[in-house]
Amino acid sequence: MYIPKPFEINDGEMMFDVIEQYSFATVISQHEGVPFATHLPLVLDREKRMLYGHFARPNHQWKDIEQQKVLVIFQGPHCYVSPSWYETREAVPTWNYVTVHVYGEIQVIQDEQEMAETLFSMVKQYEDPESSYDVNDLDPHYISGMQKGIVGFKLAVTSMEGKAKLSQNHPLKRQQMVMEKLSKQPGENERRIAELMKENLKQASINRQE
Repeated sequence: MYIPKPFEINDGEMMFDVIEQYSFATVISQHEGVPFATHLPLVLDREKRMLYGHFARPNHQWKDIEQQKVLVIFQGPHCYVSPSWYETREAVPTWNYVTVHVYGEIQVIQDEQEMAETLFSMVKQYEDPESSYDVNDLDPHYISGMQKGIVGFKLAVTSMEGKAKLSQNHPLKRQQMVMEKLSKQPGENERRIAELMKENLKQASINRQE
């Protein structure tokens, strides 16, 4: 990924935060000699630096994905930035966004118990804590039958790179103007980018004082 220095995320824990918050990922590998992508929710184990997920069995991407270097993209918030928000008309539109790319190798999960544990962990992560649904109440034979329709995997993270393009390459006054405009937009992405810009400006101010 092309990452100009001002936009680079160097903090591994911050990248893990993005992965957990925006965990519906794009898994990209070579399948039969051409790039192939599947969109999947993934669960992160920070300590093991491992991602867990599963393919639908009819999705043949899994058949030749092992022993490859796989790319997984986690797309965070993103939004359009209008030059009309600047103090000058000598400007062009741009796009602010946050994303994390993960590289690693995938291993297909063969053990049925390990597969069940990863599925339960995924349900626990996404199900509302107040929900009446409990996967543990399901008949084990039903769970076993459902597992036959999927192929579980784990991805050992070998490297990560993160990018937060938040107008850092613009003057401070312009960053503040963009942040103010975005904070008033109706979209969730726009407001989240404004929040991240505010956090980034605050941290930059702290760094300047140190």
